[in-house]
Amino acid sequence: MAKKSKKREAKKSEKTEDRLSDLPDSILIHILSMLCEDTEDSKEVVRTSVVSKRWQFLWMSVPVSLEIEIPDDCCFGPPGKWERHVLDYLNSTNRELHYWRSCHKIRKFSVNCDSSDTERFVKDVHLWVYFASKLANVEHFRLRYEGAYEFPQFAFKNTSWRKLDIQLGETLNPSANVNWSGMVSLSLRYMYLTDGVMEKVLSGCPNLECLKLYHFVDVHRLEISNVNLRKLIIDNSETDQCDLSLEILAPYIQNLKILGSCREIYLRNVASLVNAVLNFEFDCYIEEEDTLPRMECTCLKELLHSVAHVEKLELGPWCIQYLSILELEGWQPPPSSWKFLQLSTTLRQLDFPGICSFLQSSSDLETLVVDGYRESRALLLRYTNTDEQIRRFETHDFNCSFLHLKTIKILEFSVSLMPLVKYLLKHAVVLEKFIIAAKYKKSDLYYVKRAQELLSIPRSSPQASVIFSYR
Repeated sequence: MAKKSKKREAKKSEKTEDRLSDLPDSILIHILSMLCEDTEDSKEVVRTSVVSKRWQFLWMSVPVSLEIEIPDDCCFGPPGKWERHVLDYLNSTNRELHYWRSCHKIRKFSVNCDSSDTERFVKDVHLWVYFASKLANVEHFRLRYEGAYEFPQFAFKNTSWRKLDIQLGETLNPSANVNWSGMVSLSLRYMYLTDGVMEKVLSGCPNLECLKLYHFVDVHRLEISNVNLRKLIIDNSETDQCDLSLEILAPYIQNLKILGSCREIYLRNVASLVNAVLNFEFDCYIEEEDTLPRMECTCLKELLHSVAHVEKLELGPWCIQYLSILELEGWQPPPSSWKFLQLSTTLRQLDFPGICSFLQSSSDLETLVVDGYRESRALLLRYTNTDEQIRRFETHDFNCSFLHLKTIKILEFSVSLMPLVKYLLKHAVVLEKFIIAAKYKKSDLYYVKRAQELLSIPRSSPQASVIFSYR
């Protein structure tokens, strides 16, 4: 009886295995892919090769994500002990890469070398770059190296990368033509670039759709003729250096973000631009307290002319302050066609004349968002004072009707914004929603008083409703 029972169990086990083996490859690969959603679980996929012959090579068809992490504190500790630990980690990692190269596709391969002693890892990083560019089929390669590492010449020719995100602290310098024909997204961080290098890189990426440049130097003219490149991000926000002086020619981009510190920046041809975010700051070359920043004002005026045709525009607090300076001089913004406008302002009444003057040029505006921003110096106080600006705002003729403005949203509401709120409610003749976002609770007496005051303000639009939301 015992033998018959064992035979029945064996047959039952075989049937179970057969049912699993009979599943299509696509289903089995999907099951395996669920094991490696996290990079730490990728090894589990390889271990399934021992389940049966049917599963032996399936793991190679599963897109995995791999990560190599060398932390900043890896070289600290008793001499000898950390060296053995790091050496064991490197040897183990390199052994694993030997079989990972058999994968049909590696979705993402990340190398993070944050160690303060980066020189000892140069050879290993070189090997990992070779693995990512020549040995394996990697779609997204991400390299963070906290030292000076020269990107190897062999890596400038690769057709499998779709996304590349590198931080080197060194010059990117291809000696020959670049061939990244599969690239759709490129991010370059903390490195020295030149106009010639960017020309080579862009010409080698005919299918590029998104370009992100973070804290780069030595590029003064960025000419983008790639037809598919629709998104450009210039971000210098992680540094207090503002030596960025850049001219951009990009007739096909549709989305543009300029963030952080800069000296001057100009848009020469952005005819296809739809969305623009100008959240940069000039804070370097104002020599005297009572001298108007001519170069900065000229730069902003040209930028506003260049983006007057976009549908969606966002301006940062420094742009608002320079608008106020320009308004003091009597400058009128160019007529615009944007339908969505977001203004990040310092919540000071100093800026109201500049804001209202700017809104007068926004005749097609449908949605306005005013976002409070408290961490900025009052640049305008160098040229006027708060009392004078309040008087100008109250007496200046800012009369205009917003014929298309249907939605207004005030983020980070403050009582100092009340004069601006009254102005908007008075001139928005087709307004439907006026949304006030505040941190107050319904039970707060301060909130109750502010709500009552807001609800009592006259409105030009009979269908306008004031809506309170809580952040």
